Amino acid sequence: MSRELVNEICAPLPGAECNDPWGGGHDAWKIGGKMFATIGANGVGVSVKTANIETAQMLIDADVGIKAPYFHKSWILIPFGGDAEELRHRILVSYDTVRAGLTKKFQASLAPRVE
Repeated sequence: MSRELVNEICAPLPGAECNDPWGGGHDAWKIGGKMFATIGANGVGVSVKTANIETAQMLIDADVGIKAPYFHKSWILIPFGGDAEELRHRILVSYDTVRAGLTKKFQASLAPRVE
């Protein structure tokens, strides 16, 4: 798993855009201005949003990830070096979670996400 794999997963998602809001080599993937995945400048893993704090804690307890530094408790950091399919799944769940929270009008303007 790597920054390149994360970017490969995120790039084709409808409405997804990448920028570096903090400078210094971060990849922050957003939809409708809301972040769903980010890789820090140190590149040790990817932080993703979960549905809630309880889900994040469950994933931490299951050793899928750790508490994402600097983020709300509903975010986890998935270290690089783990299972690529789990990484893909977590990014897509994060994207879907953030997308579902956008306005209905904005959601309607997006193409459906293809698996």
